[in-house]
Amino acid sequence: MILSEILYKVSLQAVSGKTDIEINKIVFDSRQVQKGSLFVAISGTQVDGHQFIKKAIELGASAILCEHLPESLNEGITYIQVENSARAMGFTAANFYQHPSKKLKLVGVTGTNGKTSIATLLFRLFRRLGYRCGLLSTVQNQIDDDVIPSTHTTPDSVKVNELLAEMVQKGVSYCFMEVSSHAVVQERITGLAFVGGIFTNLTHDHLDFHGTVDNYIKAKKGFFDQLPATAFALVNTDDKVGKVMLQNTAARKETYSLKNIGTFKGKVLACGLLGLQMEIDNKEVWFKLIGSFNAYNLLGVYGAAILLGEDSDEVLMQLSDIQPPAGRFEQVVSKKNIVGIVDYAHTPDALKNVLETIVDLREGNQTGGVPQIITVVGCGGNRDTSKRPIMAEIACKMSDKVILTSDNPRNEDPMDILVEMQKGIPAIHFKKTQTIEDRHEAILAAVKMAKPEDIILVAGKGHETYQEIKGVKHHFDDKEVLREAFGEQ
Repeated sequence: MILSEILYKVSLQAVSGKTDIEINKIVFDSRQVQKGSLFVAISGTQVDGHQFIKKAIELGASAILCEHLPESLNEGITYIQVENSARAMGFTAANFYQHPSKKLKLVGVTGTNGKTSIATLLFRLFRRLGYRCGLLSTVQNQIDDDVIPSTHTTPDSVKVNELLAEMVQKGVSYCFMEVSSHAVVQERITGLAFVGGIFTNLTHDHLDFHGTVDNYIKAKKGFFDQLPATAFALVNTDDKVGKVMLQNTAARKETYSLKNIGTFKGKVLACGLLGLQMEIDNKEVWFKLIGSFNAYNLLGVYGAAILLGEDSDEVLMQLSDIQPPAGRFEQVVSKKNIVGIVDYAHTPDALKNVLETIVDLREGNQTGGVPQIITVVGCGGNRDTSKRPIMAEIACKMSDKVILTSDNPRNEDPMDILVEMQKGIPAIHFKKTQTIEDRHEAILAAVKMAKPEDIILVAGKGHETYQEIKGVKHHFDDKEVLREAFGEQ
């Protein structure tokens, strides 16, 4: 594509060189530069792409898009100066791939918890309704049956547009996409055309990146502020931040709620280990998902489907038969009837929600003695450190026994993380808590101390099939370890 066409809608500060040259690739990682590339120099949080302009030119870049021009400009190279390279890259990527988001219906889902569940449930629902669909999520990216590994909750703007263009080429009608707060701030969704946005909730998370809760709220709200008048904004008004998301949006304002008045109103009638019975739109429906937090997810999915023009009865019928996403309250049961639950809960609120559900289920399924709740939990390295003691405190207050262990320590010392978690343990709970650094050994220990009908929660990693230690990903699957431990009994 011609560079001048790629720069459409980009706010230019200065241009040096020709803009009628052919560009065959847009990259922001100099290692991916090929002859004829447009290299975008982004001032990142860890690395400044401006340091690699020289290398990009040596590798064959024809044009450089940057915020700061180099002191000396190479002859034959086109330099484009902009105020915000990341934002400009969003527009250039959309232009380069010929605006694929406008050729299908793109729905974004944001919030602290529930993004993956809602996006995945919408993907599965609309496939059942007969549409070709795409999914961009934390677990995986998917085009109908074709699975593409996911590295970020929301990919960079070039990758997003590349995936959307592939979806369009394959006849996809709908794409459901997780929109992280990082993605909004880092302009990864700039240039995309959404037909709708969904807000789940906002709780403690990502303060390592955003600094304050107010900044975190502003990041989430930024997604809704970008929605056009032709789109819908569907928010959970049982969360106090829900209405904040609607303050400045031009989109059609819609709400869902279990406790308050809303466009879409639901009520939990019964909840057990086999599923969830709800009343939605005055219709009683049984779902295979478990827990009140999933009641919100289901109601959000239902509301979005109706706003997208689908039939209420058909939507509820199809939703009632859909299985929960991988790593979300997944159960593994031993021959001795010990129940293992694997869940992605990696924030204080998510852990609290899952444990509240387990407590309710335990109280509703007593056969004589009260089953124990044994929680195995850790916290990720190089992430928000302030939530570590809070998660340990929640686990201790809501469990009979707790094992603190490694999650993905990444580049941190696992014991440093665990020491920070231990600070949240109330003195009265010291005796029921132990620390086992090795996650495999921690899960085995939980199984050994469990009795029939006890419930073991393994929290934090959910669908992940790896453990990241010192920058290296090693195979690790909580479900596999649980099954292995149950098999040895």
